Amino acid sequence: MEKAGAPLREKKMTSAPWTGEPSFYDICSSATGFAGNLFSLVLFLSPIPTFRRIARNRSTEHFSGLPYLFSLLNCCICLWYGLPFVSHGVFLIATVNFVGATFQLIYITIFIIFADNIKRLKICGLLIGVFSLIGLIVYVSLVMFEHQARQTFIGYLSVASLISMFASPLFIMNLVIRTRSVEFMPFHLSFGTFLMSISFFAYGLLMHDFFIYLPNGIGSLLGVTQLWLYAHFSRRSREGCGLPLLVF
Repeated sequence: MEKAGAPLREKKMTSAPWTGEPSFYDICSSATGFAGNLFSLVLFLSPIPTFRRIARNRSTEHFSGLPYLFSLLNCCICLWYGLPFVSHGVFLIATVNFVGATFQLIYITIFIIFADNIKRLKICGLLIGVFSLIGLIVYVSLVMFEHQARQTFIGYLSVASLISMFASPLFIMNLVIRTRSVEFMPFHLSFGTFLMSISFFAYGLLMHDFFIYLPNGIGSLLGVTQLWLYAHFSRRSREGCGLPLLVF
């Protein structure tokens, strides 16, 4: 399957003579890609308070290491998609996911250090499974597919991984609706996720890359929904508390 819009992009890139200066199109593409990288970095840093608590208490307590394993798998798949072995011209996807995979490995290492024996064995086993799966994906994509088919194969894997990652907040959104409270849906995470998704959605559109703009378009819609829920239920909470918003 040939990626929609790819011939158009190649025509644009080859028909115009090189003037030595980036075009407005190139500037916009780079700007949205760098913005997505920046907002992603903020999200990658968000678990730091959790791991400070784990290190301070020398225990993982009730925290789970599974979200970080899943994030590691997602980052590695998207990292592979962004490399020239698979795709051309979307290297910013590789850079952001390399940074993300590095952070997830650091978090998982801290989790393993302070976990009890049962959790430690479980996470170590799953980590080996994640690396084995990544190795299998890389091997199969290199050996069994030509370049265009390889891009399609890894592209669909990355879309499935990203959509499942963006869909995970649906459980939190359901909790917000049931409890009518935004306690478990921090505003900064919802806003950061929206900014990251909308940036990469624009980047995917500018690069004519279906495998980038589709999942991030869905992520943008979910981000808008989360922000609407936050505005709606936080306002109701303030109205219901009976306390003044300003204290003199």
